[in-house]
Amino acid sequence: MTTRRDFLKKGTLSLAAMTLLNQQLLYSAAPTDAFPSQRPKPADRKFVSKAVEETIARVKKKIRDPKLSWLFENCFPNTLDTTVHFKLADGKPDTFVITGDIHAMWLRDSTAQVWPYLRLCSEDSHLKQMIAGLVNRQTSCILIDPYANAFNDGPGNSEWLSDFTDMKPELHERKWEIDSLCYTVRLAYNYWKTTNDASIFDNKWKKAAALIVKTFKEQQRKDGTTPYKFRRKTDRALDTLSNDGLGSPVKPVGLIVSSFRPSDDASQYGFLIPSNLFATVSLKQIAEISTSVYKDSVFASECINLADEVRSAVMQHAVKKHLDYGEIYAFEVDGFGNALFTDDANVPSLLALPYMDSVPDDDPIYQNTRKFVWSEDNPYFFKGSAAEGIGGPHIGYDMIWHMSIIIRAITSKNTEEIIQCLKMLRNTDANTGFMHESFHKNNPKQFTRKWFAWVNTLFGELILKLEKENLLTEIANVNW
Repeated sequence: MTTRRDFLKKGTLSLAAMTLLNQQLLYSAAPTDAFPSQRPKPADRKFVSKAVEETIARVKKKIRDPKLSWLFENCFPNTLDTTVHFKLADGKPDTFVITGDIHAMWLRDSTAQVWPYLRLCSEDSHLKQMIAGLVNRQTSCILIDPYANAFNDGPGNSEWLSDFTDMKPELHERKWEIDSLCYTVRLAYNYWKTTNDASIFDNKWKKAAALIVKTFKEQQRKDGTTPYKFRRKTDRALDTLSNDGLGSPVKPVGLIVSSFRPSDDASQYGFLIPSNLFATVSLKQIAEISTSVYKDSVFASECINLADEVRSAVMQHAVKKHLDYGEIYAFEVDGFGNALFTDDANVPSLLALPYMDSVPDDDPIYQNTRKFVWSEDNPYFFKGSAAEGIGGPHIGYDMIWHMSIIIRAITSKNTEEIIQCLKMLRNTDANTGFMHESFHKNNPKQFTRKWFAWVNTLFGELILKLEKENLLTEIANVNW
């Protein structure tokens, strides 16, 4: 576990102003003795959003169960309360978002951490500015190194400086993961669509977009070469790459190599299918931005052609016939005909394909895949006395990730299934008031990462989705 360093970057609000703002916010109910608030004191919160506080107050009134209400109040604002470092740099917003107990910014995590707040930007200009600042920071990160997954807040000392790869002072870690670049596009595109603010699409963003496409094409490895290599001295097999840092062999078929998964574990076969499908979405979004904002139809066509090539390759090489489930998406393939049948809790995953807009939720291949991944035929599906869910090799056997249960609920249209997920989430927080990275299937008190902002905010996103779909009222009388 990385030892986090304490530091504070002041934003545009003074401490007194932040305190006053918090004092003016309305809450639906004061904390009870049974469920005392686990949020930092108002003066200690890293970022304050009036719209978020009003959302908490509104939604809490609709949640009849005191513990579920308590979990929402603690989890939904956790990213803002504890991980956001906002400032103005050269007159532009600049936001650095740490993961929680690791004091570094992952491109993937930082996007996912602020994702549920996007819808509130129209109600809160300060929140809007903070998210624009994150887009700006992510753009700068890509221009430093498109192959890196995690960054320091400026030049710093990473514990991974000894890795055998092209480390730079600004990098925390340099594991090549397709989804890192995809998440930056997801945030920028949806910020633009939500706010109609195209100011984030400056010349730097255009250069970053070109670099994203260039990197994707490099990692198709059509000529059998790659500029990326990675090795690490470690006792964890999945923390390094085989073949002198090149990874497992792949046959060029149009898919994109992802050396590492969203879990930061090395891929077994180079073509990680959830991430390849995610890339097709990102490429179409870049194309739309290129056409609408930059008026560059040539680059837009290049993006669309690449997206179509990758999706066609997925359908040709990654849709496999399973003995029990029919046609399903493989988790990884290598182009030689080998395929890995599993799923990992981290997002993008096979379970999360509709959540990432990668496939329609009624896609019959996805529905077959969904049945497979939430079954004991998935090697990393675990079922115990406390809960059932998906884990992964990052933590190991019998450890269920809260993220998998949340994603199952978010992608479900079955009320009974959603309620089952809510019960498991409610009853496996180990009475901490927060979600965790993983917990033992028979003992929720055995968990990893007590401060993991992404999964906390994702839980809040689930509750907001249920509110939007009027399901909070429907589940009001559930016997928890």
